[in-house]
Amino acid sequence: MAVIRVVADLFAEDPATRADFYRRLLGMETAMDMGWITTLTCAGSQSPQITFAREGGGGTPLPALSIEVDDFDAVLACAAEMGLTPEYGPATEPWGVRRFFLRDPAGALINILTHDASSDDEV
Repeated sequence: MAVIRVVADLFAEDPATRADFYRRLLGMETAMDMGWITTLTCAGSQSPQITFAREGGGGTPLPALSIEVDDFDAVLACAAEMGLTPEYGPATEPWGVRRFFLRDPAGALINILTHDASSDDEV
């Protein structure tokens, strides 16, 4: 038996509005929209992951989602254009990631990150 994928299912009173936030911020595409549910995807993928933690690292709160991006500065700039202020960061962490935290329209804390190219540490 093998896990094919792990999907984060987040409650949204208005799925279209919450999906639009992630489309705009991260350039994701709509894979399915049935009104009551909207699924977003992006090109490329990695193995499914589930993380269990008591905090978000460095004493930060645990985010609901961690989203690794290939162009951290572009996402940070897009967040600023959207009028969003990070609740944490941007910060380069000792374990080799650069990240910032935002809240999505429903209040979920999200961790936007990239692996710091100057670090040899694995996360």
